[in-house]
Amino acid sequence: MTRKFIFTILFFVFACSIFAQSGRVKPSETPLPIPKPRIVYIPTQTNSKTPKPNASSTSPKIEEDDGEVIRVDSTLVPIPVSVIDSGGQAVTNLKLEDFILQIDGKTAEIGELSRSDTPVRLALLFDNSSSVTQAREFEKKAAIRFFKRVIRPDKDLAALYSVSTGSRLEQPLTKDVSSLIQAIENFPMPAGATALLDGIIKAANYLKEAQGRRVIVVVSDGEDTISDATFEETVRAVQANNCQVYVVKTTEFENYKQTGQRSGNANIRYLSAEHRMQELAAQTGGTVYSPIDERELDAAFIQISAELSQQYVLSYYPENESDKRGEFRTISLTVKNAQNLTIRTRKGYYVPRK
Repeated sequence: MTRKFIFTILFFVFACSIFAQSGRVKPSETPLPIPKPRIVYIPTQTNSKTPKPNASSTSPKIEEDDGEVIRVDSTLVPIPVSVIDSGGQAVTNLKLEDFILQIDGKTAEIGELSRSDTPVRLALLFDNSSSVTQAREFEKKAAIRFFKRVIRPDKDLAALYSVSTGSRLEQPLTKDVSSLIQAIENFPMPAGATALLDGIIKAANYLKEAQGRRVIVVVSDGEDTISDATFEETVRAVQANNCQVYVVKTTEFENYKQTGQRSGNANIRYLSAEHRMQELAAQTGGTVYSPIDERELDAAFIQISAELSQQYVLSYYPENESDKRGEFRTISLTVKNAQNLTIRTRKGYYVPRK
């Protein structure tokens, strides 16, 4: 063979070797395991702490697997409940299994039952319009006595609003009762119209982000003369923001001062205001008090204080309500095998729009 022919043969063998290497299929690798997602249900509305679920709870769960976190909203509906026996005393020995909860007439599972050690976030609306001039000092004493009796400095926070032609936040949420009292003492003389419904909505929206039992206390004659909001809008606001409303009406006090009688001539505006306050309280699980003197005032605030300290708080976690956004769902609550008990709680809730 010539040297040129030998070189050609060697070049061809070398080229084939290179082509074989470059065309070789890479061995398949064992695929890495795909981590199971860790699902975290995030309550969109809670009290002061996320409830700890019991064995039968439908409350949020967290799976402890490693990997991606998928957030799923689970809306908590807090249901404060006051249970009173025939003698007017609070019933405090009930358990979760004693309650029967129905949503829109269908039995629903209660996620958890807690007692009233949950902190209170409270807004007091002080009517400072011209219609309550006679009851002004009475209202001031009412507000001061209430803060001294109800607020627990180690747990609770309270805010103060004045209501006249407009409503104004006089003292933001604080645990300092002396600051609340000073704000009351610094109120100007009563003047102007009464935008009570607007003030209630403003207070409900203010408490919206507060963690705890949300309570609004209205000290007023209940008459509204200038609000832009309707009563229906007001009820929706307090329900949507999970607020419980108590009312201390001053109308009877004014009548008693003038006539010596508890009730005066009931005109249409008076009756309308009375009905609105009763309905607003009933829709949220609160109540209305109508004291005529300081003795009855003390009794009213002792009762409110006792009720807040003896309430049950039920936690209800609705299942998928995406097809009911914005709708009102009714709440019905009973106690098994119980007679002659008065059960006061909210009448329903609005499904969040998003």
